[in-house]
Amino acid sequence: MSALLPFALCNDAHLTDDGFVGDPTEAALVVLAAKAGLDADGLRAELPRTGELPFDAATRYMATFHTEPDGRTRVYVKGAVDVLLGLCSEVLTEDGVSELDDRCRGDVLDVTRQLGGSGLPVLGVATAVVDGVPDQVSLTGPTLVSVAGIADPPRAQARDAIALCRTAGVTVKMITGDHADTAAAVARELDIDGDVVTGVELDRMTPRELSRRIEEIGVFARVVPEHKVAIVRALSERGHVVAMTGDGVNDAAALRAAHIGVAMGVTGTDVAKEAADMVLTDDDFSTIVRAVREGRAIYANIDKFVRFQLATNIGAILTLLGAPRWQDCPPPLTAAQLLWINIIMDGPPAMALAVDPAEDDVMRHPPRDSGERILDARRLIAISRAGVVMALGTVGLLAFARPWAGTDTALTMAFPTFVLFQLFNSFNARADQGPLLGRHQLRNRTLWWCLAGVLVVQIAAVHLPWACKVFGTQPLDPVQWALCLGTAATVLLVELLVRGAKRLVR
Repeated sequence: MSALLPFALCNDAHLTDDGFVGDPTEAALVVLAAKAGLDADGLRAELPRTGELPFDAATRYMATFHTEPDGRTRVYVKGAVDVLLGLCSEVLTEDGVSELDDRCRGDVLDVTRQLGGSGLPVLGVATAVVDGVPDQVSLTGPTLVSVAGIADPPRAQARDAIALCRTAGVTVKMITGDHADTAAAVARELDIDGDVVTGVELDRMTPRELSRRIEEIGVFARVVPEHKVAIVRALSERGHVVAMTGDGVNDAAALRAAHIGVAMGVTGTDVAKEAADMVLTDDDFSTIVRAVREGRAIYANIDKFVRFQLATNIGAILTLLGAPRWQDCPPPLTAAQLLWINIIMDGPPAMALAVDPAEDDVMRHPPRDSGERILDARRLIAISRAGVVMALGTVGLLAFARPWAGTDTALTMAFPTFVLFQLFNSFNARADQGPLLGRHQLRNRTLWWCLAGVLVVQIAAVHLPWACKVFGTQPLDPVQWALCLGTAATVLLVELLVRGAKRLVR
């Protein structure tokens, strides 16, 4: 009897011309048998399966039944080595079948620890001949045949993705059914910090103890589905936003319990996909990290959009309310001009901010509090400051220009000044914190095209004869345009001075 025969028969994977169908671990065992000259599909045809005990996370083994020529049942069992050692009473050695005494158990465990310490998941197989069809209760006394270590190295990008998570303040924890030695070795390879705890140790902990220790633990080994749910709940109780990955039917409860359930799209079961909030089409952990980065960029763009729009509206309201109280100035903006501002300035540039590329340091910031408001006190002050500067600048230029340029020209100058204020304020909105000016301001080509387009149509609104009739404007000379541009730039200058002063205070 080949020591690899059980790996081929107690197995549901099939090799194909394009690769394999089934679980990757089982496919690796079929390849191992094939290297020894065993044709798994041929053997399954010769020794058809008459029954099976599917793999169960609680028992951590599966068994298949095959009818012997004498009518008895041959049982092949595949599962965790420590579980099989608890079932087996004999072991297959070079000299034949012998009793599985304490010395043999120690030798098998030593081999298992050596393989597991190298990061190899270890599976064992056993066999027995019984009368009738056994069940999980009566399946005792088989012969341990062999053990195999399976090379399942993490993807090359996994370590980099986990390092990026650490930089971003995202903690990664490993939850696996593998032996603790194997899990610890893989965790070291991936640079996952923290204690290693087994499912048996979790069973001894109360929910309060688990909640207290959860942040110190980096690896959970030999777990069952109930443990995964307990882990999710413990992290949630500590105030963490929890994302759980899974692919099996047994993962559904944990995927549902997590804030974000992530199912594997390639190897995942339909049950896991239904329970999850997100499905990975490539089963790659680094895709989750990219999703985190994209999510942060989207949130930042929403913030930019809101700050830009609110600053514009506050500036417009203060301008209309403040002008009559300043030297009896007439309203600086007509209804047609306000509608024009809403169309050309509130629309395209604001939408361009909504598709702003992610900043280079977006993954170097700690996660924001889930209860944090999008507009906190600091942002509201900055928005109000920009609105006040716009209003003061627009009304101030109107009051300054009236004595020497006339009321009509001064009103015309106020119109493009307010539009140009929005142009400069878009730079403020793009950089919530840190430097306002730099190469990062050149990355959003869409915004630059929008701003260029706004400038062109605004010049047209002031100089084209038909536009002058619609908006009540008249052409401006270069000096007047320079005054409009210089006044509008003050919203950027004020923000530069405020941020510079904050850096000096720090």
